Amino acid sequence: MQFCDECGSMMHADGDVMVCSSCGAEQAKDEDAAEKFVSTEEQSGDELIETEEGDSFEGKPTADDVTCEECGHGKAWYTIKQTGSADEPPTRFFKCQDCGNRWREYN
Repeated sequence: MQFCDECGSMMHADGDVMVCSSCGAEQAKDEDAAEKFVSTEEQSGDELIETEEGDSFEGKPTADDVTCEECGHGKAWYTIKQTGSADEPPTRFFKCQDCGNRWREYN
């Protein structure tokens, strides 16, 4: 991603040059930009949000201040993930220890 030196807006490729989406200024493409970014083949386990049917919550922290809407059980495993921007509160994902029902809670 390349930003305009004139106004700071994001630029887009137009042939061999980058063009500012806001002011129309043109700059040469930053050919070294690809070398500045790090790519990985897969995510590490701590980046994954466990919401799939087969994912295991067992061994995660336990919440005893929740009630499952499916069976009324009062304990669930949970994990916390930052699903919004950094200034938003995190989301808690729960799995009932009795029936396996899954839900999320936004703080």
